Amino acid sequence: QVQLVESGGGLVQAGGSSRLSCAASGRRFRTYAMGWFRQAPGKGREFVAAISWKGDSTHYSDSAKGRFTISRDNTKNTMYLQMHRLKPEDTAVYYCAADPSLVAASSHEEDYGDWGQGTQVTVSS
Repeated sequence: QVQLVESGGGLVQAGGSSRLSCAASGRRFRTYAMGWFRQAPGKGREFVAAISWKGDSTHYSDSAKGRFTISRDNTKNTMYLQMHRLKPEDTAVYYCAADPSLVAASSHEEDYGDWGQGTQVTVSS
């Protein structure tokens, strides 16, 4: 079990950039595969990006490809999501997730047992 806390986000103009962070307090953080999900108003939760526990493999949704970059710094127990060329449709609450049983990056919500509280990202047109 790990504690996950997201930070960053806020109001960004379309075409701009933002970086989200997810700080983990668990001692097994370095061994966790992790991911980012988001939920927009009126929509279900959707996958955004994931990264393996070693950080040597990543996976992105079609929407995120070419615009978002997921990374992690295990010395700081922190995962990041760098977002560029933001669009109004990127507006959502963004959640970080992790699970000690995961090694490879996974896009499946059910594979993650630990979740942060979420952080709001709003992109104005």
